[in-house]
Amino acid sequence: MYSLIKSLLFLMSPERAHHFTTKSLRLLLFFPPFRWIFEGIFKFSDPRLERELFGLTFKNPVGLAAGFDKNAEFIHEFASMGFGFIEVGTVTPLAQPGNPQPRLFRLPQDNGLINRMGFNNNGMDEAFKNLQKRPKDVIVGGNIGKNKVTPNEEAESDYLKCFEILYPVVDYFVVNVSSPNTPDLRKLQEKEPLQNLLQSLQQANAKKNQPKPILLKIAPDLTDGQLDDIMDIASSINLDGIIATNTTIDREGLVTSNETLENIGNGGLSGAPVFKRSTEIIRYIRSKNNNIPIIAVGGILKGTDAVEKLKAGANLVQVYSGLVYKGPGLIKDINKAILSDF
Repeated sequence: MYSLIKSLLFLMSPERAHHFTTKSLRLLLFFPPFRWIFEGIFKFSDPRLERELFGLTFKNPVGLAAGFDKNAEFIHEFASMGFGFIEVGTVTPLAQPGNPQPRLFRLPQDNGLINRMGFNNNGMDEAFKNLQKRPKDVIVGGNIGKNKVTPNEEAESDYLKCFEILYPVVDYFVVNVSSPNTPDLRKLQEKEPLQNLLQSLQQANAKKNQPKPILLKIAPDLTDGQLDDIMDIASSINLDGIIATNTTIDREGLVTSNETLENIGNGGLSGAPVFKRSTEIIRYIRSKNNNIPIIAVGGILKGTDAVEKLKAGANLVQVYSGLVYKGPGLIKDINKAILSDF
């Protein structure tokens, strides 16, 4: 069924298809009979899928990665698909339009996507307003970043603003310093600025009556030395977890022609092409630290992909491009594969 829907959606531009799908889903699920049928098809539950991680109980280990619901507008709809948790954002203090369109591209031969969205979102106040209406039976993470106009020297202030505003309405935070689509953002992954940023957030967190888990999302393009620095920081500030990984700027090994890639231009590559590298990074992190929680994202397009991530050392998984290429049935497929393998 989804193959037919996908063929129609792929006639539209990727960004238009995304907006059409989310708004159509909202309209469909507004009517209880359709919502019950939809949930009956896609939701899958089993107590053996529950996971306890950084003080939270996840109904199942399959989450929606950040980027799909930037403004926390569709949490109810994605929860109806059966996700165990949903990550919204990336949220910045001020609303910003992101990069000029077109900025999202399909690579169907590679089951991949290239995006240079540039943290387009309606700002932290809009996200806060939407999150006040969130369902309480699904875990929601807040992925936070800095505005494009904010220099790196002042980035800490942007992250702290988002942390303070979203603190009452999310269950955990993700610090995004790894997107390739905001100029110089990845420089914040270097040891000194990253330590300062994360330390400031942990200090703000410690002042709360109930501190929230803070995770770091990292790039797949880091060297082993850079990963070692990140693990040192994670240990020194008691970081709650790592999300591995964001999109890559690497283009090696793609089936898509060089001419097409040149026409697309810059952006972060996600989907199947990033699977191998992101899994390697998970294994490396786990070899260095046997205890830190890891959420795996990158190229999960079938149940066995998720199982491989978990066997590499991940505790939970997230999907993004896989949802585009495989549809909402992917969530149930992953959960069933996990049950059959563990």
